[in-house]
Amino acid sequence: MKLLIKGGKLIDPSQKLMDSRDVLIEQGKVKALLKPGTRVEGARVIDAKGLLVCPGLIDMHTHLREPGYEYKETIESGALAAASGGFTAVACMANTRPVNDCAAVTDFILEKARQAKLAQVYPVGAISTGLEGKSLCELGELNDHGCVAVSDDGNPVMNSELMRRALEYCKGMGLLVISHSEDLSLTASGVMHEGNVSTELGLAGIPSAAEEAMVARDIILAEMTGARLHLAHLSTAGSVRLLRDAKARGLPVTGETAPHYFSLTHEAVRGYSTNTKMKPPLRTESDRQAVIEALQDGTLDVIASDHAPHSRVEKDVEFDLAMFGIIGLETTLPLTLRLVQEKKLTWEQMVEKLSLNPARILGIPGGTLKQKTPADITLIDPEKEWTIDVNNFYSRSRNSPFDGWKVKGKAVQVLVEGRALKLPRQKRVKPAMELFPYLKE
Repeated sequence: MKLLIKGGKLIDPSQKLMDSRDVLIEQGKVKALLKPGTRVEGARVIDAKGLLVCPGLIDMHTHLREPGYEYKETIESGALAAASGGFTAVACMANTRPVNDCAAVTDFILEKARQAKLAQVYPVGAISTGLEGKSLCELGELNDHGCVAVSDDGNPVMNSELMRRALEYCKGMGLLVISHSEDLSLTASGVMHEGNVSTELGLAGIPSAAEEAMVARDIILAEMTGARLHLAHLSTAGSVRLLRDAKARGLPVTGETAPHYFSLTHEAVRGYSTNTKMKPPLRTESDRQAVIEALQDGTLDVIASDHAPHSRVEKDVEFDLAMFGIIGLETTLPLTLRLVQEKKLTWEQMVEKLSLNPARILGIPGGTLKQKTPADITLIDPEKEWTIDVNNFYSRSRNSPFDGWKVKGKAVQVLVEGRALKLPRQKRVKPAMELFPYLKE
């Protein structure tokens, strides 16, 4: 069956295109990019007038929680949230229960994703067994069964020898290593950025050096081994400076940040909202500006959500006791669009960091609308003004600091392999507190 996306403005950095084009799709793949008004017989039409048409957005850093923490998120609810946020694919981290450190768990995740028939799900396997940092997983097995990268995200690999061996083994397989850069001896019991605000609030701080020391170590190990390294959720000026230097020296190192690091600072913690508690923590204004500059000049390749759902019983507690992390699949696009509206990023840069670069770094399909590529497509209304309301999210969790923010621009349709996803309206996935009433007690 033919499908024609008609009347939209195409943005495809892989082809250096930002112009009016109609997209013809056949058998789930891009058949052709046509000049506006080209007649196509027998095609079903999607009217994209006033919309931006771009390669499907890809979130290369999300936590889907299943198996083991289904009260926070399931693969289905996370894939639904992803599609609602404009993502046609996500890469999910390994910190489930059991940990994704073996083929059985990887196969389970892939089967659940196939059953959901929503956004594509690409598993990220663990580096160490049980995320304990003591022994390497069967990395070859994870690679063979479909993991697109390995990471102990949520836990840093403190043992430098273990990290070195992971990089060496993964280099031979062409498998990406994603680093959670944190020195636990410097983090200690910290719950927010170490600075004047933490002192005033009486909260234990996490110094920038806790991130930067491990960024430096892992860059050194990447240089030593020649392996590909991706640095997750960078938040400090020092970290992006180290990454910029590594790239200038030609090392195979890439990096990402998350929207909260260019949208908020540690000043947001003053109200003691646990929705401002994440790791790495919100930093200073100078760090925020450094992150934006690194996005502008290409030092930071990717914007990822670091979607980390938690239930109310894990967040509605004292700040010291609350879990780290916030949800982001349904807010990443509008928060990134703010940078475009403020002319800090171009439209092309936005698509590069949310689609082309994640696909390139992970080595997965997508990020382009070239002929014969999968028709994974996101349609965006750049003028739609709306208010973020966590109670309307498809995610099972509600832990977002952006609730109530007025934003402009929204994904209105996603296609996965040429199939336009229809999101439920009245049958929205319920949050954990509704699914498990006993949690209220």
